[in-house]
Amino acid sequence: MKYLDRINSTNDLKKFSLPELNLLAKEIRETIISTVSKNGGHLASSLGVVELTIAIHYVFNAPFDKIIWDVGHQTYAHKLLTGRKNQFNTLRKYKGLSGFTKISESRFDAFTTGHSSTSISAGLGMVCAKELNQDNSKVVAVIGDGSLTAGIAFEGLNQAGDLRKNFIVILNDNDMSISPNVGALSSLLSRSFSSKYLINMKKEFGNFLKSLPKIGNDMYKLAKRSKNSFKTFITPGMLFEALDFEYFGPINGHKLNHLIDILENIKSLEKPVLIHVTTKKGKGYAPAEKNPVYFHGVGVFDIDTGNSSSTSLNIPSYTDVFGQTLTALAQKDDKIVAVTAAMPEGTGLTGFSREFPKRFFDVGIAEQHGITFAAGLATEGFKPVVAIYSTFLQRAYDQILHDVCIESLPVKFAIDRGGVVGEDGPTHHGLFDFSYLRALPNMVIMAPKDENELSQMLKTAIDYDKGPIAVRYPRGKGMGVKLSDTSLPIEIGKAEILTDGGDVLILAIGSSVAESIKACEKLSESNIFATVVNCRFVKPLDEKLILDLSEKIKNIITVEDHMKSCGFGSAVLECLNDNYISGVRVTRLGIDDVFVEHGPQKLLREIHKIDSAAIICATKQMVKNYAGQ
Repeated sequence: MKYLDRINSTNDLKKFSLPELNLLAKEIRETIISTVSKNGGHLASSLGVVELTIAIHYVFNAPFDKIIWDVGHQTYAHKLLTGRKNQFNTLRKYKGLSGFTKISESRFDAFTTGHSSTSISAGLGMVCAKELNQDNSKVVAVIGDGSLTAGIAFEGLNQAGDLRKNFIVILNDNDMSISPNVGALSSLLSRSFSSKYLINMKKEFGNFLKSLPKIGNDMYKLAKRSKNSFKTFITPGMLFEALDFEYFGPINGHKLNHLIDILENIKSLEKPVLIHVTTKKGKGYAPAEKNPVYFHGVGVFDIDTGNSSSTSLNIPSYTDVFGQTLTALAQKDDKIVAVTAAMPEGTGLTGFSREFPKRFFDVGIAEQHGITFAAGLATEGFKPVVAIYSTFLQRAYDQILHDVCIESLPVKFAIDRGGVVGEDGPTHHGLFDFSYLRALPNMVIMAPKDENELSQMLKTAIDYDKGPIAVRYPRGKGMGVKLSDTSLPIEIGKAEILTDGGDVLILAIGSSVAESIKACEKLSESNIFATVVNCRFVKPLDEKLILDLSEKIKNIITVEDHMKSCGFGSAVLECLNDNYISGVRVTRLGIDDVFVEHGPQKLLREIHKIDSAAIICATKQMVKNYAGQ
């Protein structure tokens, strides 16, 4: 019987011997690799924390003790150990397990995650709530070194240290380079210094020094400085000690005996504690260890080789086209600079960063800083292009409004992953950007119908110097169209008519244009003829074209891969209303007032009725209802 089969709850884990725990870790890795190879997912990060996950659940008593995993994409082992192993094959599938922690999925998931750097703030809130409830259970926040670059993480650390609450933060460090000797020495010291005997002795000795007449406080401060000097001489803990955390580490995150020892030792401390654990991304799977960036978020792959199993045609993604186009434009314009928030690979900027290292800026997981940083660049005559996922741009809304839009600074926003994203679910769908951007004065918003138009829109954005401008494009492969001359920008606010028909006017934006063309072709077989407009701009709309067409065609359908509320369709309604257009009938196709679950893009678009079939159905219903009117 496999060791994993014997785990039905975290209590079962506590019955295992150390050798059995190590064999369990091997089985968990095999299960994760097997499942992700079929479903895709975040492989490298989950493989890197298997031992850490086992140690945490071995020592602590979840869900009574709260474990918060920052981002949550490294929690596959956590799911396997907390009653979800029989559903693990549904990971990231529609109606299956989420790829992140989710309160509504399991009582062992203390917090719903998906965006980084929230664990310390959420954990501290739980600590304070438990104290008010006179609950003495523990709260543990596990945060990665990348997530620790965000301002919100330091805000949480700062308050936690100031409040001196009973709180444990585990820093999962899989990037810093620490020499083996230093790591081994600090591991020994941390495990020794964290023992209850020495902690009590230090406390008593400190109280003794303070009690000495006249010189007591000075002696205590001198002793503490000496202790900190020695500790920070051999460890990187000075920052955390300055924030009033008791620092232990670095600890080898793949040695279960070390992890269990130190967690047992610090469990009873009544103060903020930070344990620094070093791990290897992709641990236990050679291809992932060799290329952890690729296996951070990976599609279906062959286990033996690590190669992608995708059979898609050799069509570049929108992300690839963006990166290649920006690099080509930058070769001719030395004022173009690129800014990203810890995602050079994900946003397609690796080529740009190699060719123009001095004009490329990775600000870390710090979207707010990145936007204001770009605003500063713009004030000095540069053309900053901020490449960022739609869902992550939400984190910097105040900076877009206050630092960019008020003074109409020419910052260019390349908004990747607009619309339905897929298996990463509600925290990653880019379904709100039209809404939150079009409300801002001075902002221009574009969305291309295909990859060629994306390259032209990028040129348009680079040339636009009157204020901020955004181009929003979807995740995934392009349409397979040929790229034309990108030196020809598009006229701001100008739409284009793609087909002519008098029965219905279909106003589409972005990826919905292709679905509208498919619908138009199918509708013609039923003698229903549509005018399809690629609107291109959410703001400013091509009002003249829309108003002229609405005088002739009274059945109007708007289509967008976005929420209905405050989106493109809403902008069209406002245009018609404000210009006193009467007699028109408008059906808006978009996402209803719900958070979209995880699942394949095609399936989700079908379920939420924004695909060609939904356009056909809406058109036929509209024509039937208003025939002869």
